[in-house]
Amino acid sequence: MAEIKTKPTDMDAIKFIESVDDAQKRADSFELLKMMEEITGMKPVMWGESMIGFDTFPYSNSKGEINHWPRIGFSPRKQNLTLYITPGFDQFEDLLAKLGKHTTSKGCLYIKRLADVDKKVLRTIAEKTYQMMKDQNFLR
Repeated sequence: MAEIKTKPTDMDAIKFIESVDDAQKRADSFELLKMMEEITGMKPVMWGESMIGFDTFPYSNSKGEINHWPRIGFSPRKQNLTLYITPGFDQFEDLLAKLGKHTTSKGCLYIKRLADVDKKVLRTIAEKTYQMMKDQNFLR
């Protein structure tokens, strides 16, 4: 049985962001960090080597084992800023239409830079995501 690899670490999220090579991505990451701290009321926690998460929720995997995952988080990946939107995007179609330049996958929102999107819409998506994760306490 494979153990989940992405777990909370003692790494410092600020130092991690400071180490991001791209100056714009670094600045955008600090802006996302501040936004998510305001939304969650939580301090950032590094998950693995490159993911910054806020708060946690339990979920069960296909074998019924309970693991934990951030309720919301992001990563300044080389290609994009990746926001982790665990509930998916079905309930956000109207907001995504107003967001600006982005792409999505099952639970990830990809943005090249914050200047490409409406930050108020992005914040609304993040707020709704966090509230959904708190209210429904998704168990997967």
